[in-house]
Order: sequence, then structure tokens, then C-alpha cells
Amino acid sequence: MSLLLDILNIVLPVFFVIGLGWLLKRCGLIDSNFLHQTNRLIYYVCLPLLLFYKIGTADFATNFNLSLVTGSILAVALTFLVSYGYTVIRCYPPAKRGVFSQGSFRGNIAYIGLAITLNAYGETGLTRAGILMGFLVPFLNLFAILALLLPNRTSSEVRGVSFWVRQLALNPLILASFAGIAWSYLTLPIPLLLDRSLKIATGMALPLALVAIGGTFSAKRLRGDLFPALLASGAKLIWMPMLAAALLFLMGVRGMDLGIGILIAGTPAATANYIMAHQLKGDAELAGTIVMLSTLLSALSYTIVLLILRSHGL
Repeated sequence: MSLLLDILNIVLPVFFVIGLGWLLKRCGLIDSNFLHQTNRLIYYVCLPLLLFYKIGTADFATNFNLSLVTGSILAVALTFLVSYGYTVIRCYPPAKRGVFSQGSFRGNIAYIGLAITLNAYGETGLTRAGILMGFLVPFLNLFAILALLLPNRTSSEVRGVSFWVRQLALNPLILASFAGIAWSYLTLPIPLLLDRSLKIATGMALPLALVAIGGTFSAKRLRGDLFPALLASGAKLIWMPMLAAALLFLMGVRGMDLGIGILIAGTPAATANYIMAHQLKGDAELAGTIVMLSTLLSALSYTIVLLILRSHGL
């Protein structure tokens, strides 16, 4: 019983704050304009500052694990190939193929993954997850773009490759992560004034992110085809953490790093999937359904995953 309570104390606070965002929206205390601006603030300012600060002030040599990064990227690549291959075998229409595939491997690391990791492993876990995210996000974005472009590669309506290369190169989360990695690797000091300012500013990142998720939650997005949405959610919440666990274990990853790799692999589908589906002529309704369904189910899946990890001393 004490183990279960420990797990619930890790998982439930994250989803209670998400629920708070939903309640605030329903009560009219926040609206769509506020959420739009808040998401921009989180994406372009709060999370980049958090990643830079946590990674930049850490000992890179101690917190970087090449096997963890390599195994996590391999899990993403294999899930992309398997999920996209499944849509081809099942003859999914082009609009559904990329949406199903990216919903199976591209998770909400920045908003939910970091929050769960922080609750489970503290500041050290957050730092290591941030470093992992810095290397993982470019590959997640690359495979998501490929999944959505491949079914529509003959269409003249999709954006050019150069546009998406710029999106990868100028992603604020990627830039902040690598800036933090460089700062940490070079062991540069952070002045006390800047350190205290960043500590205050970064404190709002994860709470605001969770409130924003809850505020944008809508049952209307559950109107898509539930069967493929359930399959994609199952791939994201069950298949990917299991695959990551196997790969990381075979590559010699143990302890906290193994737990972090599994938790990051088990994040629900990213909210950006819905936006990208709109931009690249995918089935946006299915994308929204996968995001909402996987987010709801992740409360249960994270509880089970953490019970397994804790029972093995992780």
C-alpha cells in the first residue's frame, strides 16, 4: 500500500494541475486567448530558460549518458518505422497515415515528461531528462515531419523541405538544450544575480505548462475514429516504453537513467501533433483524438510503469 501511495504522489499532482487548468477554463477565469499567449510564453521563454538553467548548472560528465540517448533515439526510429509500416499494410488513407504514426512515437516530453520525471527523481532526474530531451527532440521532429510528408509527397500544397529544416534548426527547446549542454561542458559559471533570477523565472515553467494542457482539453477532440486512436495511444503508452526498456537494458543502462528513459518514452502524444496535422494536410480530428485519449490514459499507464520501476528499485 505504501508503494502505491508513493506512486500516486508522483503521478496525481501532475494530473491535478492539468485538471485545474480544465476547471479554470470552464469557470471562465482563463480563455482561449490567454491559453494561446501562455503556450507561446511557455514554448519560447519558460521551458527554454528551464532547460538552459538545469542543464547549464549541472555537471555534464556526470549527467550525460550516451547509451541512454542512443537507445532512446533508436526506440523512436523503430516505432516510427513499425507504425508507418502498419498504416501502409492496413491501407490507411494518406491523411491518416502520418497522423497515426506520429501519434505513436512523438510524446509530450516538455510538458508532461519533465514534470513526471521531476516528481519521480527530483532535480537530478530533471537535469538528466533535460539533456536527453535536447538530443531526442530533433529526431522526434524529423520523424514526425517525415511521417506527415511521405503520404502527401506528391501534393503541391505541403510546405517545402527548407521550411521544416528551419523549424528544426530554430526550435527554441533544441537551442536552449544545446546552449545548456555547451555551458555545462565548458564548466562556465553563472553569476549569482543571474542564477537567482533564473531560479525565480524557471519556477513557473512546468505549472504553467500543465495548466495550459488542461485548459486546451476538449471532449470534442474525442470525436475522431477511436479504434486507430486507441491503437496509436497503446503504441505510445505501452509499446514504446517496453521497447525503450529492452533496448536500454541491452545497452547497459541501469538505475535512474533506465527509469528516466522509460518515463520519457511513455509520455502521451504531444499537443503539437494536432497543430502539425493541420499544417501538413493530415487528419487533424484523429490527431486531436490521439492527443486527448493518450493524455487521459497516461495517468493509468504512468502509475503502472512507476509501480514496476519502484518494485525493481528504480
